[in-house]
Amino acid sequence: MPRSFVKEARQRVGPKSERIGPIIERLAIEHADAAIALRFRSPLELLVSVMLSAQTTDVNVNRVTEKLFIKYHKPEDYLAVPQEELERDIFATGFYRQKTKSLRGTMRMLLEEFDGEVPTRLEELIRLPGVARKTANVVAAELGEAQGVVVDTHVRRLSQRLGLTRQEDPVKIERDLVRLVPRADWGRFPHLLIWHGRRVCDARRPRCEDCVLVDLCPSSRV
Repeated sequence: MPRSFVKEARQRVGPKSERIGPIIERLAIEHADAAIALRFRSPLELLVSVMLSAQTTDVNVNRVTEKLFIKYHKPEDYLAVPQEELERDIFATGFYRQKTKSLRGTMRMLLEEFDGEVPTRLEELIRLPGVARKTANVVAAELGEAQGVVVDTHVRRLSQRLGLTRQEDPVKIERDLVRLVPRADWGRFPHLLIWHGRRVCDARRPRCEDCVLVDLCPSSRV
Protein backbone atom coordinates (compact mmCIF):
# COMPACT_ATOMS: atom_id res chain seq x y z
CA MET A 1 0.00 0.00 0.00
CA PRO A 2 1.53 3.36 -1.01
CA ARG A 3 2.22 5.84 1.76
CA SER A 4 -0.71 8.13 2.52
CA PHE A 5 -0.35 11.91 2.81
CA VAL A 6 -3.95 12.62 3.84
CA LYS A 7 -3.14 13.19 7.51
CA GLU A 8 -0.60 15.90 6.67
CA ALA A 9 -3.45 18.24 5.66
CA ARG A 10 -4.28 19.46 9.16
CA GLN A 11 -4.47 23.24 8.87
CA ARG A 12 -7.51 25.26 7.85
CA VAL A 13 -6.89 27.26 4.70
CA GLY A 14 -10.37 27.60 3.23
CA PRO A 15 -12.69 25.44 1.11
CA LYS A 16 -11.03 23.50 -1.68
CA SER A 17 -13.60 24.84 -4.15
CA GLU A 18 -12.28 28.34 -3.51
CA ARG A 19 -8.61 27.32 -3.54
CA ILE A 20 -8.51 25.27 -6.73
CA GLY A 21 -8.54 28.30 -9.06
CA PRO A 22 -5.60 30.07 -7.38
CA ILE A 23 -3.74 26.75 -7.10
CA ILE A 24 -3.95 26.18 -10.84
CA GLU A 25 -3.11 29.80 -11.66
CA ARG A 26 -0.01 29.90 -9.46
CA LEU A 27 1.29 26.54 -10.62
CA ALA A 28 0.75 27.54 -14.25
CA ILE A 29 2.99 30.56 -13.72
CA GLU A 30 5.57 28.71 -11.64
CA HIS A 31 5.77 25.76 -14.03
CA ALA A 32 5.00 27.33 -17.39
CA ASP A 33 7.08 24.62 -19.05
CA ALA A 34 5.10 21.75 -17.51
CA ALA A 35 4.37 19.13 -20.15
CA ILE A 36 4.63 15.41 -20.69
CA ALA A 37 8.26 14.29 -20.50
CA LEU A 38 7.88 11.40 -22.94
CA ARG A 39 9.08 12.06 -26.49
CA PHE A 40 6.85 11.02 -29.39
CA ARG A 41 5.92 12.17 -32.90
CA SER A 42 2.63 10.38 -33.50
CA PRO A 43 -0.37 9.01 -31.58
CA LEU A 44 1.05 5.49 -31.93
CA GLU A 45 4.42 6.52 -30.51
CA LEU A 46 2.61 8.25 -27.65
CA LEU A 47 0.61 5.12 -26.86
CA VAL A 48 3.71 2.89 -26.94
CA SER A 49 5.71 5.31 -24.78
CA VAL A 50 3.02 5.50 -22.11
CA MET A 51 2.61 1.72 -22.08
CA LEU A 52 6.37 1.28 -21.64
CA SER A 53 6.52 3.89 -18.85
CA ALA A 54 4.93 1.60 -16.27
CA GLN A 55 7.33 0.88 -13.40
CA THR A 56 10.18 2.89 -14.91
CA THR A 57 11.23 6.49 -15.53
CA ASP A 58 10.36 8.71 -18.47
CA VAL A 59 14.09 9.25 -19.05
CA ASN A 60 14.59 5.51 -19.41
CA VAL A 61 11.63 5.17 -21.77
CA ASN A 62 12.93 8.00 -23.98
CA ARG A 63 16.30 6.29 -24.13
CA VAL A 64 14.68 3.07 -25.33
CA THR A 65 12.18 4.62 -27.75
CA GLU A 66 14.85 6.73 -29.41
CA LYS A 67 16.00 3.53 -31.14
CA LEU A 68 12.67 1.69 -31.00
CA PHE A 69 10.82 4.25 -33.11
CA ILE A 70 13.43 4.08 -35.85
CA LYS A 71 12.65 0.39 -36.23
CA TYR A 72 8.89 0.32 -35.58
CA HIS A 73 6.66 2.80 -37.41
CA LYS A 74 3.21 1.22 -37.60
CA PRO A 75 1.20 -1.50 -35.79
CA GLU A 76 2.22 -4.13 -38.35
CA ASP A 77 5.89 -3.65 -37.47
CA TYR A 78 5.35 -4.79 -33.89
CA LEU A 79 3.73 -7.99 -35.14
CA ALA A 80 6.20 -8.67 -37.95
CA VAL A 81 9.12 -9.52 -35.65
CA PRO A 82 9.40 -12.55 -33.34
CA GLN A 83 8.20 -11.91 -29.81
CA GLU A 84 11.72 -12.47 -28.48
CA GLU A 85 13.09 -9.71 -30.71
CA LEU A 86 10.60 -7.15 -29.43
CA GLU A 87 11.36 -8.27 -25.88
CA ARG A 88 15.04 -7.53 -26.46
CA ASP A 89 14.21 -4.13 -27.95
CA ILE A 90 12.26 -3.00 -24.86
CA PHE A 91 14.19 -5.02 -22.27
CA ALA A 92 15.62 -1.95 -20.52
CA THR A 93 12.13 -0.68 -19.56
CA GLY A 94 11.58 -3.65 -17.23
CA PHE A 95 8.71 -6.16 -17.16
CA TYR A 96 9.56 -6.63 -20.82
CA ARG A 97 7.72 -9.94 -21.31
CA GLN A 98 4.38 -8.57 -20.09
CA LYS A 99 4.90 -5.30 -21.94
CA THR A 100 5.67 -7.17 -25.15
CA LYS A 101 2.52 -9.23 -24.77
CA SER A 102 0.48 -6.08 -24.19
CA LEU A 103 2.07 -4.22 -27.09
CA ARG A 104 1.44 -7.03 -29.55
CA GLY A 105 -2.13 -7.49 -28.32
CA THR A 106 -2.76 -3.77 -28.64
CA MET A 107 -1.31 -3.62 -32.16
CA ARG A 108 -3.47 -6.54 -33.20
CA MET A 109 -6.61 -4.85 -31.86
CA LEU A 110 -5.70 -1.53 -33.48
CA LEU A 111 -5.51 -3.28 -36.85
CA GLU A 112 -8.61 -5.41 -36.37
CA GLU A 113 -10.95 -2.83 -34.83
CA PHE A 114 -9.57 0.67 -35.40
CA ASP A 115 -8.07 0.57 -38.90
CA GLY A 116 -4.60 0.82 -37.41
CA GLU A 117 -5.33 4.18 -35.75
CA VAL A 118 -5.11 5.03 -32.05
CA PRO A 119 -8.59 5.83 -30.69
CA THR A 120 -9.12 8.99 -28.67
CA ARG A 121 -12.13 7.95 -26.60
CA LEU A 122 -11.41 6.67 -23.10
CA GLU A 123 -13.87 3.80 -23.35
CA GLU A 124 -12.11 2.55 -26.48
CA LEU A 125 -8.57 3.04 -25.18
CA ILE A 126 -9.16 1.00 -22.03
CA ARG A 127 -10.20 -1.96 -24.18
CA LEU A 128 -6.66 -2.21 -25.54
CA PRO A 129 -4.53 -4.91 -23.87
CA GLY A 130 -2.30 -3.46 -21.18
CA VAL A 131 -4.01 -0.05 -21.26
CA ALA A 132 -5.45 0.82 -17.86
CA ARG A 133 -7.33 4.00 -17.02
CA LYS A 134 -4.21 6.01 -16.16
CA THR A 135 -2.57 5.18 -19.51
CA ALA A 136 -5.81 5.89 -21.37
CA ASN A 137 -6.19 9.26 -19.62
CA VAL A 138 -2.64 10.27 -20.56
CA VAL A 139 -3.11 9.32 -24.21
CA ALA A 140 -6.54 10.95 -24.50
CA ALA A 141 -5.31 14.18 -22.89
CA GLU A 142 -2.22 14.44 -25.09
CA LEU A 143 -4.36 13.87 -28.19
CA GLY A 144 -6.55 16.79 -27.16
CA GLU A 145 -9.45 14.76 -25.78
CA ALA A 146 -8.99 14.89 -21.98
CA GLN A 147 -11.83 12.90 -20.44
CA GLY A 148 -10.49 12.60 -16.92
CA VAL A 149 -7.57 13.57 -14.69
CA VAL A 150 -4.40 11.47 -14.70
CA VAL A 151 -3.53 10.27 -11.21
CA ASP A 152 0.06 9.13 -10.72
CA THR A 153 2.15 9.09 -7.53
CA HIS A 154 2.83 12.84 -7.66
CA VAL A 155 -0.83 13.76 -8.34
CA ARG A 156 -1.94 11.45 -5.54
CA ARG A 157 0.53 12.91 -3.05
CA LEU A 158 -0.08 16.58 -3.85
CA SER A 159 -3.86 16.18 -4.05
CA GLN A 160 -3.81 14.70 -0.56
CA ARG A 161 -1.40 17.29 0.84
CA LEU A 162 -3.43 20.13 -0.68
CA GLY A 163 -6.60 18.74 0.87
CA LEU A 164 -8.26 18.20 -2.51
CA THR A 165 -9.09 14.60 -1.63
CA ARG A 166 -9.08 12.26 1.33
CA GLN A 167 -9.17 9.17 -0.84
CA GLU A 168 -6.37 6.63 -1.29
CA ASP A 169 -7.52 4.79 -4.41
CA PRO A 170 -6.48 6.51 -7.69
CA VAL A 171 -9.92 5.99 -9.25
CA LYS A 172 -11.63 7.66 -6.28
CA ILE A 173 -9.03 10.44 -6.25
CA GLU A 174 -9.74 11.08 -9.93
CA ARG A 175 -13.45 11.18 -9.17
CA ASP A 176 -12.85 13.93 -6.60
CA LEU A 177 -10.59 15.89 -8.95
CA VAL A 178 -12.91 15.86 -11.96
CA ARG A 179 -15.63 17.33 -9.75
CA LEU A 180 -13.28 20.05 -8.52
CA VAL A 181 -10.96 20.95 -11.41
CA PRO A 182 -12.52 22.89 -14.31
CA ARG A 183 -12.86 20.61 -17.32
CA ALA A 184 -10.71 22.93 -19.44
CA ASP A 185 -7.83 22.21 -17.03
CA TRP A 186 -8.15 18.42 -16.86
CA GLY A 187 -5.30 17.96 -19.32
CA ARG A 188 -2.73 20.35 -17.81
CA PHE A 189 -3.57 19.98 -14.11
CA PRO A 190 -1.74 16.65 -13.69
CA HIS A 191 1.38 18.06 -15.41
CA LEU A 192 1.38 21.03 -13.04
CA LEU A 193 1.18 18.77 -9.99
CA ILE A 194 3.76 16.34 -11.38
CA TRP A 195 6.31 19.07 -12.06
CA HIS A 196 5.63 20.74 -8.72
CA GLY A 197 6.04 17.37 -7.04
CA ARG A 198 9.39 16.80 -8.74
CA ARG A 199 10.76 20.30 -8.18
CA VAL A 200 9.32 21.41 -4.84
CA CYS A 201 6.87 19.10 -3.05
CA ASP A 202 9.14 16.12 -2.49
CA ALA A 203 7.64 13.10 -0.78
CA ARG A 204 10.19 13.03 2.05
CA ARG A 205 11.41 16.62 2.27
CA PRO A 206 8.89 19.08 0.79
CA ARG A 207 10.45 22.52 0.36
CA CYS A 208 7.49 24.44 1.76
CA GLU A 209 9.62 27.56 2.20
CA ASP A 210 9.97 27.75 -1.61
CA CYS A 211 6.37 26.81 -2.44
CA VAL A 212 4.01 29.24 -4.18
CA LEU A 213 1.07 27.44 -2.58
CA VAL A 214 2.21 27.82 1.02
CA ASP A 215 -0.84 29.88 2.09
CA LEU A 216 -3.25 27.60 0.19
CA CYS A 217 -1.85 24.30 1.46
CA PRO A 218 -3.23 22.70 4.65
CA SER A 219 -0.02 20.63 4.88
CA SER A 220 2.37 23.58 4.82
CA ARG A 221 5.26 23.34 7.26
CA VAL A 222 5.98 27.05 7.15
